[in-house]
Amino acid sequence: MNELKMGSRILMIGIGNNGRSDDALGWKFVDEFCNREDLFDIEHRYQLQIEDALLITEYKKVIFVDASHKNYENGFSFYKCEPARTEAFTTHKLEPETVLWLANDLFNQSPEVYVMAISGTHWELNQEITDTAQKNFERAVSFFNKWISKEAAAILA
Repeated sequence: MNELKMGSRILMIGIGNNGRSDDALGWKFVDEFCNREDLFDIEHRYQLQIEDALLITEYKKVIFVDASHKNYENGFSFYKCEPARTEAFTTHKLEPETVLWLANDLFNQSPEVYVMAISGTHWELNQEITDTAQKNFERAVSFFNKWISKEAAAILA
């Protein structure tokens, strides 16, 4: 990966499954920004894996987006991710905090990482998200557009 790409683009990883109703929120969110090739590299994941630790080391900023079972007051939560080692029985499903910890531990890299968690309510097999999830999605996109406008000015300057 070249330095220009690292310095001028943000990696956005959507986590989810568009065949499981509101679990599609992560993919839907990143798809909303796929036309911003000047700013984002977009990836889709069913779940985070150990290999993603290497991928995020190629960027200065990373945003993980996923649906959440939590009912956030505004319909979403956007926060800075802090590295955390977790004990799990598998390396096939990791949390963003663990991926960041692995990037630091294995590769001595600590990109600036954020998590966008969007509240969902239904997780059954279905190709469409619920009305509640759609409203939460719209709130999250509105917030993120304002946030990224400030970030983009600094990144693209």
